[in-house]
Amino acid sequence: MLSTLPEPAVTVVRRADQRTHETPNAVMTTLASPTLGDAAQSLWQVRMRPGQAGPDHLMDVEQVWTVVDGGMALRTVDGETVLTTGDTAVLPAGLVRRIVADPERGLTALVTGAGAGRALLPDGTDRGVPDWVR
Repeated sequence: MLSTLPEPAVTVVRRADQRTHETPNAVMTTLASPTLGDAAQSLWQVRMRPGQAGPDHLMDVEQVWTVVDGGMALRTVDGETVLTTGDTAVLPAGLVRRIVADPERGLTALVTGAGAGRALLPDGTDRGVPDWVR
């Protein structure tokens, strides 16, 4: 039986509307976020050249990283975990991490997390909500 409640509207984010942000460490393409598609969750693609490394940082929300192409070393206080194409890592809130792209193949990953997730440095410095997350 079909509901008599009004159906929620579907939002489509077209390729032409996606936002790209380049940092010294990676290129992030926002696929959906609170300001792009009015989503509660953010979804973005990360591309890193071979051997490129991000800074030590943490997020105040859980993130899920799926390696689409290439690979990465996920460095945490517990050591290093290598992920390759098809692997997924669930990173809990508060985990200090560093992402290092595969030295030969680089990294392409899809990442999702709460649209209000804030980035912090290990010393507690609040870097705010990254542009590709908002």
